[in-house]
Amino acid sequence: MANIILIDTATEICSVALSFDGKVEWNKESSEGMAHSVLLAQYLQEMESFMRNRSIKADAVAVSCGPGSYTGLRIGVSTAKGLCFGSDIPLLAINTLKLMAQGYIKAHGKPEDDSWLCPMIDARRMEVYTAFFDGELNLMKDISADIIDSNSYADILSKRKIICFGNGSSKCRGTLSHPNVSFIDGILPLASDMAELAEQCFRNKEFKDVAYFEPFYLKEFVATVSKNKFGI
Repeated sequence: MANIILIDTATEICSVALSFDGKVEWNKESSEGMAHSVLLAQYLQEMESFMRNRSIKADAVAVSCGPGSYTGLRIGVSTAKGLCFGSDIPLLAINTLKLMAQGYIKAHGKPEDDSWLCPMIDARRMEVYTAFFDGELNLMKDISADIIDSNSYADILSKRKIICFGNGSSKCRGTLSHPNVSFIDGILPLASDMAELAEQCFRNKEFKDVAYFEPFYLKEFVATVSKNKFGI
């Protein structure tokens, strides 16, 4: 059993939680755009006060490690590493797509049939970061950056249903029209959904090298140039 600080900044949601033995003890989250650096510091300060008042000592830090927003991932992972260095505690990394699949199961339960879960994180245009999981969170199709068209996943859809969710799924509704596709709203990566996954990683001693660990960006960062001719 462990007290684990949980951090997610992979998408537009900034969230922090504290868990004990896989159960959430404290939680704070916000969707105020990409103000993660400010919000994360504020939430961690509030959580530190909660822990101090109850004489709680953290045993590890778990962070949602990607794929997702390049900037958001850098903020979350660098903060998690700083906490680990400062307190000399181990670092745990939770894949963001698996975290979303866990969030779906917590909200809706495991699929009753052999449907696969398809979390989608918005990339660019018609591209999404995605993977497929079964109801036991086993990875059934590797994590990838996919450009969605009307024929996407045709081989899988000919055999089973898939359930799509996440901030990348809404733009796919009009394109993925196969009868075996369904879309669920309201599922985003949250630190509070990380508790059981983090506890399992801690028990299995799946610790990361704090000095060298990097987020799972999946794709190289591409900087955009401002259209303002003055570069402001």
